[in-house]
Amino acid sequence: MPRGIFITLEGIDGTGKSTQLRLLVNHLRECGCRVVATREPGGTRVGEQVRGILLASRTGKLAPLAELALMYAARAQHLEEVVRPALARGEIVVSDRFNDASFAYQGYGRKLGARTVRAFDRVVCGATQPDLTVVLDLSPRVSLGRAQGREVRRNSVRGRFEAEGLRFHERVRAGYLAIARHEPRRVKVVRADRPVDEVQAEIRSLVDDLLARHRKRDSGLGVRGS
Repeated sequence: MPRGIFITLEGIDGTGKSTQLRLLVNHLRECGCRVVATREPGGTRVGEQVRGILLASRTGKLAPLAELALMYAARAQHLEEVVRPALARGEIVVSDRFNDASFAYQGYGRKLGARTVRAFDRVVCGATQPDLTVVLDLSPRVSLGRAQGREVRRNSVRGRFEAEGLRFHERVRAGYLAIARHEPRRVKVVRADRPVDEVQAEIRSLVDDLLARHRKRDSGLGVRGS
């Protein structure tokens, strides 16, 4: 069976990834595609437990390398249980974050550097890489304001990454933009400072183009319906 399609949504906190992923998944399913929606860190029972450690403010300060190792531990389980089986079935996997998040957050944000992250990535992810990555780009000042507003609405406290402050998120954003410059065929930057429907329309256009290329390449690709 032909391999499925792997799509990831990336960006700093507060860019609207969760909303855009939900809308995209609904669109794909309405088109008759078989879709697995997932997220990182998380996506599995073990991964969600690691997520609780990584994101909770009560965890306190983690060494950057420990944080990176936990991210890739959760990712290894995610790949084993969710991503690779779905791709082997010829399905579309849409994930809220994947390995680009580690390059941006730990490589740039924590200043570990791309070489350190790539060493983990080669072992854990190997050839399993996204076919398309959409980076939702937004000013860190605006994104943090959005994230703080979300916390007020939910009556929740800031997570570890949200509490890092402006300079950290500026480095993370710079990391995402550097990745996009380095891999322009795979990584597409979409401005997130627009109405939700405008952002979604651009994402759908990128995804529809990707699906058309795959159908043209292999008419037997299993994305036309269950």
